[in-house]
Amino acid sequence: MCVSLKLTVFFEEPFWVGVFERIEGDSICACKMVFGAEPKDYEVYEVLLKEYNNLRFGPSISAGSVGEDRINPKRLQRKIKREIKNTGIGTKAQLALKQQQEAKEVEKRKVSKEEKEQKKERQYELRQQKKKEKRRGH
Repeated sequence: MCVSLKLTVFFEEPFWVGVFERIEGDSICACKMVFGAEPKDYEVYEVLLKEYNNLRFGPSISAGSVGEDRINPKRLQRKIKREIKNTGIGTKAQLALKQQQEAKEVEKRKVSKEEKEQKKERQYELRQQKKKEKRRGH
């Protein structure tokens, strides 16, 4: 199984953002990282070496057949030039990031709903306790 990694760095007002795309076989998952100021090549390489294990990739989505076995070197150079010229991130990476964001949002809603229910339960218990204390007498 072939695993490839693609990093696209672009300017998204007001920061520089890097999108990592990990392609494993026929699935793709993405991760977004904010750089801040425009990163130099060596800074990107350093982040790749040191922070790759800490990156949190989203759920993988089907990408169809993505990779080829052997690529002619000249074709590879042309492909790299096109990738550099192309600004923005791939649509599949955008889709993967969007799914990751939606999953986080659903999880956040679930947690806030549980907290709200617990608060409501505590309030109810407090009211019940006050009622009992009133009925006891002095």
